[in-house]
Amino acid sequence: MRDPRSLPKAHLHVHLESTVRPATVREWGGPAEPAGAFRTFREFGDQRAKVRALLITPERFRRVAVEFCADEAAQGTRYVEVMFTAAAHGERVGDPEMPLKAVLDGLAEGRDRYGIECRVLLDHSRRRPVERMWRTYELAIRHEQVIGIGLAGDESHPLAPFAPVCDAARDAGLHLVHHAGESAGADSIREAITLGHTERLGHGIRVLDDDALVAEVRELGLPLEVCPSSNVLLGLVPSLAEHPLPRLRAAGLTVTINTDGETALADEYARLRDVFGYGDADLADLATASIDASFAPPTLKAELRAGVNTWLTTPPTGSDAGPVTSTWPGTSAGPGDSPGAS
Repeated sequence: MRDPRSLPKAHLHVHLESTVRPATVREWGGPAEPAGAFRTFREFGDQRAKVRALLITPERFRRVAVEFCADEAAQGTRYVEVMFTAAAHGERVGDPEMPLKAVLDGLAEGRDRYGIECRVLLDHSRRRPVERMWRTYELAIRHEQVIGIGLAGDESHPLAPFAPVCDAARDAGLHLVHHAGESAGADSIREAITLGHTERLGHGIRVLDDDALVAEVRELGLPLEVCPSSNVLLGLVPSLAEHPLPRLRAAGLTVTINTDGETALADEYARLRDVFGYGDADLADLATASIDASFAPPTLKAELRAGVNTWLTTPPTGSDAGPVTSTWPGTSAGPGDSPGAS
């Protein structure tokens, strides 16, 4: 078996604020990671809010972005579309532009140091005011490295109030990607498609609740940004072995593998191999799906596809065949503390 860390990968669903290294959080006096799964989605949100509150200076925002690039590159990620809640941070620190500018500076430094290409999707919580999403839109259209916006957070809150912002973003040429079908069911997916103009489904695992919707999503070719370990950590799926990932693939849906920021990407690929018996060809198919579903430039997509093909057709060496040592999400270690991270 080949090492998933050497497999060229695109990462499409990851929240920057969820990737802060546990060691960095400890250094800043923040909360400890939970010992296991969160009991409720709200508990997860409250814990992450405590981490976000630590981001108060340009230096901290920039540092998190640079460390993110280091950790992703160590996992074999070559291209990332990372989510960042810029408008909310700007309100909190009293400077609308600073958080995003500092993060973009950090991602540029990370690209130069680690050879990883990053683009940004600005997200907005469904629980928060529409006016803030307009500010998110305004930030997005002012920065070339920001390629789109989307709604995140508790899907029990409807998308409909944000439809005018989605219309404006589409007309401005921004990409739209919304969380849907994670904590809520098929209706949230339909709303994301019809009112939100979504180009991918953030999570989308509950599409299986409705056979007609499965057929519609398959016909539209809408990729799913599936985050298996995160779904378990948030208590949305009882265990990784019970995750609907194999059924999503069997239904002919386009499935991409992501982390939500709750684990490391190569570790996630390794878990899928271990739990579902996926071979190297399966992992290569999943990596290729992520590349194809990305908003990366065509030349970069072609380069990454070629890299996947090389990975799959080159016989594994002794080091490739060894196991990937990973820590299950929710324990004290995280991407920045895992083997091979810078």
